[in-house]
Amino acid sequence: MALSLTKENYVLHRIHSITGVIPVGYYMVQHLALNSFAIAGEAQFDGVIAFFEGIPKHVLLTMEVVAIWIPLLFHAIYGVFIAARSENNYFTEKYKWSHNRMFFLQRASGLAIFAFLIYHSLSTTGYKYATGDVERLKYAAWHEFFQNPLWILVYATGILASSYHLGYGIWNFCIRWGITVSDEAQTRIQKLSALIFVGLTLLGWGVIVGFLIHKPGAAKVEGETASVVRPISVAGR
Repeated sequence: MALSLTKENYVLHRIHSITGVIPVGYYMVQHLALNSFAIAGEAQFDGVIAFFEGIPKHVLLTMEVVAIWIPLLFHAIYGVFIAARSENNYFTEKYKWSHNRMFFLQRASGLAIFAFLIYHSLSTTGYKYATGDVERLKYAAWHEFFQNPLWILVYATGILASSYHLGYGIWNFCIRWGITVSDEAQTRIQKLSALIFVGLTLLGWGVIVGFLIHKPGAAKVEGETASVVRPISVAGR
């Protein structure tokens, strides 16, 4: 099948659609869910980091490349190609329909996520593999990082865009793969997509809050203090 740089390819477009849900979408949900351990505290979050770092490096790297980076890069690069070719007409008075708005926001959020993930990936996983330093991934580093309100805004926006992109990407995936054919079925999935969007956004924002509400080292200090406290006996009692 000949490929063209001037038009979308039917097969590649379907692959692009499914990779946005599996494995990329699944990984995003899993990533936010595990990061939400930050809400419980430093020890719980660092325990998650320790679990993954306990996996042999060659196994972990292979899993990341095959299950995450290759599908993600394909989805991102082909998504930029699709966005570059798209013709958005929502801003004209004649076409202010909800589906046109979703079409525009899906592509705009995709471009925002592309830039966000480049920074996020290079500053975390990329930094770890380049330096061998895992401390950048731990709770204390994130707590310090989010002391800057600018980074809170950047990550809150990145989470918002990613949640929208996945939520309504599921709606688009169901249509493209023929799962929802009738208008009624598409409306139900659209409502589900809205719930997914809101739920993932709140989960992701909760992660940011989790990195702010606990002081790094506090649990360790409290544990050490408790270990040296002894009952005081009073003579004659």
